[in-house]
Amino acid sequence: MEIYLKIHKIENEVIVAACDKEILEKEFSQGELQLNVNKGFYHGELKDIAELSNALNDATIANLTGNNVVNFAIDRGFINEENVLEIAGIKHAQIVVCPKSTF
Repeated sequence: MEIYLKIHKIENEVIVAACDKEILEKEFSQGELQLNVNKGFYHGELKDIAELSNALNDATIANLTGNNVVNFAIDRGFINEENVLEIAGIKHAQIVVCPKSTF
């Protein structure tokens, strides 16, 4: 299964943006919630979904959008299902890794 995967590196942050291939450039809304799968942010390389694990291992921040991408991250223990937002049937999750020295 192919996904779009883009790595943004800003100072000390490694931001992973990943979305299901078929939802790139689409917008979803439900009530007051909106989800914009922006090409500028998410459009990187088309990758096999299995490559997402390595990217998430290196990430300090991740934005995951789409049912396949989010379910993959849930199945591998990167996120808990109860922390997933769903807008118009599309799953979205974010990961922020805090440095251990913060706590």
